[in-house]
Amino acid sequence: MPANEKLKEKISHLPHKPGIYKFFDDSGIIYVGKAVDIRKRVSSYFNRSAQHNKKTLKLVSQIKDIEFTIVDTEADAFLLENNLIKQYQPKYNILLKDGKTYPYICIVNERFPRIISTRNKINDGSRYFGPYPSVTTMNVVLDLIRTLYPLRTCTYNLSPENVAAGKFKVCLEYHIGNCKGPCEDLVDETSYNQNITQIRNILSGNLSVAKNYFKEQMAAAAQDYQYELAHQFKQKLDMLEDFQVKSTVVSNTLTNIDVFTITSNEQCAFINYLKVMNGSIILTQSLEIQKKLDEEDTDILASIVIQLRQEFESTSREVITNIELSLPLDSITVTHPQIGDKRKLLNLSLKNAMYLRKEREGRQEQNKGLAEQRELRVLETMKKDLRLTELPRQIECFDNSNFQGDNPVASMVCFKNGKPSKKDYRHFNIKTVVGPNDFESMYEIVTRRYKRLLDEDKPLPQLIIIDGGKGQLGMAVKALKDLDIYGKIAVVGIAKRLEEIFYPGDNLPLYIDKKSESLKLIQRLRNEAHRFAITFHRSKRDAGTLKTALTDIKGIGPSTAKALLSKFRSVKKLKELTKEELSEEIGQAKATILFEHFHNS
Repeated sequence: MPANEKLKEKISHLPHKPGIYKFFDDSGIIYVGKAVDIRKRVSSYFNRSAQHNKKTLKLVSQIKDIEFTIVDTEADAFLLENNLIKQYQPKYNILLKDGKTYPYICIVNERFPRIISTRNKINDGSRYFGPYPSVTTMNVVLDLIRTLYPLRTCTYNLSPENVAAGKFKVCLEYHIGNCKGPCEDLVDETSYNQNITQIRNILSGNLSVAKNYFKEQMAAAAQDYQYELAHQFKQKLDMLEDFQVKSTVVSNTLTNIDVFTITSNEQCAFINYLKVMNGSIILTQSLEIQKKLDEEDTDILASIVIQLRQEFESTSREVITNIELSLPLDSITVTHPQIGDKRKLLNLSLKNAMYLRKEREGRQEQNKGLAEQRELRVLETMKKDLRLTELPRQIECFDNSNFQGDNPVASMVCFKNGKPSKKDYRHFNIKTVVGPNDFESMYEIVTRRYKRLLDEDKPLPQLIIIDGGKGQLGMAVKALKDLDIYGKIAVVGIAKRLEEIFYPGDNLPLYIDKKSESLKLIQRLRNEAHRFAITFHRSKRDAGTLKTALTDIKGIGPSTAKALLSKFRSVKKLKELTKEELSEEIGQAKATILFEHFHNS
């Protein structure tokens, strides 16, 4: 059974249930999708009446197998799809992970805990906060904590026995006031842990506990006329409030919220994520997502919401978005506010997403402009080097190819504005020349090419390059004269050995500086024409060899040989097929003939 028939058969047996489906090519999983109805969703890919875009059509053309997994609910399908995408990273799914890890702030599980930064979470009882989208953001928080609270930085094992035995001595950190000296039992564990509790609240986004503590201590110190100590607490309170302002206070009435906004163009989606805790934005992340199958914004954002919430370990039960979004998760409420503080928050996020889009699109336009400037500079250089009268915006290059006179072919490649225009490439079978005659072949293909352009009233190139010496150039000139267009198009030849440029009627070649951009462009044209001709010649030669090898077998006709040729390209590959695989292509009777010929001869 042919592959497409196998897929149709498999699709017809898919269940009408929620779940995920996986598409495979020969190398593995290429796409994972979710569906409320697996059979209906998968069938839609193969519906010829559906208006699929080019990327989806390319995906479908590569599908060799389909697998599915049934789940209980749409929510389960949503989460399973997300996990499989992260696990397999299929090339046709949008991917978020780029391999990097984000930093955390860790309160180490030990007596007199240290506060450290790390990228590796381990299950040792320590408390981890984050992850933070950048090291700079994390260091701002760490610097604040270390300024507010004197904490130890040493890695000593400060067990009661070790401290009592006097194994450790205070270091410079103690003498400059950055540590209270727990290694010599100079601070009690209870007061040290009170600081750790306040740090935990700050890292959780709840600054009120620490602020109230500093206010109380400041008032108590002032009551006891300890004005210097009160001033120290005042400085710490100011520092904390300054940090809260820089963290962007949204509203005291807003608690824990995730904000996601999206804007997109044809190629990319631009997403911003704000994580709000206790009225403050504690995390912001902007992303550019490359589209794979022209996905809708709702599909992209739904996937990214789950991935980013997992990435940054969000427990918020409310998600705010700028588009109507359905997340089949009972634990999450999605809202699209129109007024109030939440709308202001949404606008702030959307402003960040739009800024990223504008910046990236501006950079693309700048790069495009730079590329166009470079192309123009190269063409201007070529015009000067070759002494042309006009800018060579369209250049065509010709090359011949034959093997001992067999299968003579030729090629023409076209560059527009210095770049390959592959839709304008042409292959030529030599029709009027017998034997290996490159000169006459060149005359034929140049005549055919420009006669057709004239007949179809299409624009002529500004420059023709002939891959060869004076002989081939002379025949190209003759063809142009016979068409009465010689002088309307500049024509030169390039000799392979010394990269000499020949002009019609000039015995002395032109040598262009080897580092010149114009020579490099000419070489690109020549090499591309040669590659294009050789590839065509090889395919014709192989086709002839294979077709002859097959049609010499009794019972295998030209149509069967042609079908096998178009798919397998070589006898070697045919010999590797089993009889069953051959039967799927040409039927059991012919497969038996071919299999026995290969394996009994």
